[in-house]
Amino acid sequence: MREKRYIVLSENDIHERQEEAIRRVSSIFSIPRESACILLRHYKWNISKLNDEWFADEERVRHFVGLPTNGAVLPDCQELTCGICFEGYSTSALSSAGCVHLYCHECWEGYISASINDGPGCLSLRCPEPSCTAMVLEETINRLAKDEEKVKYKQFLSCSYVEDNKKIKWCPAPDCTRAVEFLGDENYDVSCMCKFSFCWNCTEETHRPVSCETVSKWILKNSAESENVNWIIANSKPCPKCKRPIEKNHGCMHMTCRPPCKFQFCWLCLGDWSEHGSRTTGGNYACNRYEADKKKGIYDEAEAQRERAKNSLVRYTHYFERWASNQKSRQKAQGDLQKFESELAKLSDILGIPESQLKFIPEAWSQIVECRQVLQWTYAYGYYLDDKAKNDFFVYLQVKLSLVWSASINVRRRTYMQFYLKLVKLNLFLHYKTSMNFV
Repeated sequence: MREKRYIVLSENDIHERQEEAIRRVSSIFSIPRESACILLRHYKWNISKLNDEWFADEERVRHFVGLPTNGAVLPDCQELTCGICFEGYSTSALSSAGCVHLYCHECWEGYISASINDGPGCLSLRCPEPSCTAMVLEETINRLAKDEEKVKYKQFLSCSYVEDNKKIKWCPAPDCTRAVEFLGDENYDVSCMCKFSFCWNCTEETHRPVSCETVSKWILKNSAESENVNWIIANSKPCPKCKRPIEKNHGCMHMTCRPPCKFQFCWLCLGDWSEHGSRTTGGNYACNRYEADKKKGIYDEAEAQRERAKNSLVRYTHYFERWASNQKSRQKAQGDLQKFESELAKLSDILGIPESQLKFIPEAWSQIVECRQVLQWTYAYGYYLDDKAKNDFFVYLQVKLSLVWSASINVRRRTYMQFYLKLVKLNLFLHYKTSMNFV
C-alpha cells in the first residue's frame, strides 16, 4: 500500500507541534521557553539546522538572533530616566528587553501595542533603542500588552509555524483553518479535511494534467485585458479623427463618431463622409474607393491583423467557455456530494443499512468531481498545445474521457436518485405529519 504523501493539520495539531518543538529546544539547549521560541522562529522551525549552528558557535547565534544576555549590568540608582519619554521613574517601573536600555511601562505598552497592531512583524520586535539588537521576549509581551493584543500575538505566533515552514502550507479554501504538510512526491495534489482539493506547490485548485506554470498563465490570461484588446481589434475600427474605437453592428457605411468628436466617415475606407454618398463612390452601402484600394493591397495588413485578432478571440472563447462550463459542473457535483454526505446518516436509518455499506455512493461521486476537474483543465492544456499532431491525439483522448465520464455519471446518478428519492419521500411525509398535528 502506498504511503500517504501529506498530512492535514488542524489548529490543535499545529499548536501541539509548535509547543513540542519549543519544549524540545528549551530542554536540549537549557534555555527559557521564550528564548527557544525566538531561535525556532529565526531558523524557520528547522530544529536540525538550529542544532548544528548552536553547537558550532552558541555566542554567534545568540548575538545574531538577539537573545538577551545574562551579563547585562543595570545602573544601581534609586531613580532612572525612561529612554523614550525622558521622565524619571523608580527601577520597578522600568523594563528592558534583557539589555541595558530601560523604558517605562507606559512607553513599553505603546511600543508593543503599535507593533502588534501592525501585523506579524511584532514577532521580530526588538529593543526600541535603534542600535540594540535584543529581541523582546514573549514574557514581556504577556506582562505589558493588553488582553486582546496578547490574543493577536499568540495567533501570529501560531501562524508563523506554518508560514515560516517550507514543508507546510495553509489550505486556501475560504474559512478553512487547517494546513497541509507535504512529505514529498512528484504529485502535488492534496485534499484537505474540508473537502477542498488543491495543488500544494502553487496552492491553486487541483489542475491535472497541466503544470503550475500553465495554470498561472491561464489564470492571468482570464483576468487580463489581452482578450478585450483582441475583441476591439477584431470588431471595431478607430475613428480617423479622434482614434476612438467604434463598432459597427448593423446599418449602412455612414458612421458618426460620438460627441464631442462627431466626425462622419465611411466605415470601409475611413474617408471623410462629405466625399461619399454619391453614386460615384458607391452610395451608402458600398465604397468604390475601398474596393479599388483593396485590389492594390493597401488594406492587406490591417485586414490581416483584424483576421488574426478574430481567430485568436474565437480560439480563446472556444477553450474558455468549455473550461468555465466544466468548472461550474464540477462545483455543482461537489455541492451534491456534500449534501449527500450530510444526509448519509439519515438515509442509513431509513434503509436500515449501515453507513459503511453506503460509502460507495459518495466515493463514486468523488470520482465524478475529480473527472470534471481533469476535464476542466484539459481545455487550458489544449489552448497552449501548439503541436498539431499532439493536439489531434489530445482531442481524441479528451473526447474519450468525456464519453467515459458521461456513461459513469449516468450510472451514478441513477444509483444516487434511487436512494435520495426515498429520503425525499420520508421528509415530505414527516412534513405532512407535522402539519396535521397543528390542525
